[in-house]
Amino acid sequence: MGSKEKTVQNDDDNDNDHDSKRSNSGIYGAVFNLTTTIIGAGIMALPATMKVLGLVVGIVTIILIGVISEISVELLVRFTDQSKATSYGEVVQQALGSPARMLSEFFVIVNNGGVLVVYLIIIGDVMSGSTRHVGVLDQWFGNGFWDDRRIVVLIVLIVFLAPLCALDKIESLSMTSAASVVLAVLFVSIACLLAFIMLVEGKIERPRLVPDFNSEQAIIDLLVVIPIMSNAYVCHFNLQPIYNELQGRSPEKMNKVGRITTVICVIIYSLTAASGYLLFEKNTEADVLTNFDKPLAVRFSTTLNFIVRVGYIFHLILVFPVIHFSLRQTIDALAFSGAAPLSESKSRCLGLTCVLLGIIYLVSIMIPSIWTAFKFIGATTALSLGFTFPALIALQLSRNGSSPGLSSGERLLSWLMLIISIIVTLVGVFGNIYDLQK
Repeated sequence: MGSKEKTVQNDDDNDNDHDSKRSNSGIYGAVFNLTTTIIGAGIMALPATMKVLGLVVGIVTIILIGVISEISVELLVRFTDQSKATSYGEVVQQALGSPARMLSEFFVIVNNGGVLVVYLIIIGDVMSGSTRHVGVLDQWFGNGFWDDRRIVVLIVLIVFLAPLCALDKIESLSMTSAASVVLAVLFVSIACLLAFIMLVEGKIERPRLVPDFNSEQAIIDLLVVIPIMSNAYVCHFNLQPIYNELQGRSPEKMNKVGRITTVICVIIYSLTAASGYLLFEKNTEADVLTNFDKPLAVRFSTTLNFIVRVGYIFHLILVFPVIHFSLRQTIDALAFSGAAPLSESKSRCLGLTCVLLGIIYLVSIMIPSIWTAFKFIGATTALSLGFTFPALIALQLSRNGSSPGLSSGERLLSWLMLIISIIVTLVGVFGNIYDLQK
């Protein structure tokens, strides 16, 4: 018996050695990829949510949602490992069956596709301008073909995004993900510096600390803003690819990745939301990046504004391929079920990449505002992927006898997460529909 156990252990060690050779993504490479998945365009909508919630309630909400999201990540990692799933859809199927897997993969497609559309809208608005804001290229070079957002976005898509999106392993994006995190930190640092200087010089009015309930529109805004904030932490669809390529992977190691990532994101989100709201207050736009098109009452603010806008555009360019990766993998799993892995078929990989980029580009030139996209994505697919499905997976697989199961505290948290996510989804959808009909 002892000899047999030793043989099994040796086989497991060989498997782990094979995995380590196959993937070379360490903890910090995984942290960069997961952080990049989270910190995308959603950060630009946070100052606008702070305008609705108030400074104190807004920061508390950011922290609470971050903690809940981390709990859902750890539950998903545990049951992904136990069920030997290699994708989000597979662990959903293990727990809830094939129809639920198809629904979850549809949500991944809608969520990721919508987020990528938002990225292109922001890139177009910042570089070419909009009806309310002047673009960077127009400020630099005056009028020209670059005033046409469609042309600028197409050039960015072909020159920068397509080569990165063509990569077939998420680990290949670790360095670009690290660069994107650095650019996000640069944006936050400059925004905080500007807000601090203006605060010291008395150029910022007293901010509102709590939500405003004095008008019907304020209440409607409050109903739709929580789903938008929930959307800011959704990274669950990329957990499995990152976990698969984590060197010497284990649930404990992946949980460490998740906790480091959550701390980084909570800090960056809180500072961004607070500084953006303090800088622009009631004039804070749905995409705060567009607020930086005018000089602030601070020396060198024009130069700093250019650094903020251009730096964040490059951040989005580096984030785009990470989100695109799981979108492409999900569509491939649905369309080519049973086929060889995508990494082994260059032609299929390139074909899917070109088709997806083309569709995302066409949709991006048809939708005028990121707020519209974020409201519906946040209230539906994002909440489902980040909270509803992980809670259902944990409750169902633990009931089926998966070991170790849930403790009484974890079971209670899973039920609370499920109930809250359903309530927020219903309230958010109702608020969005009501707001559109006005």
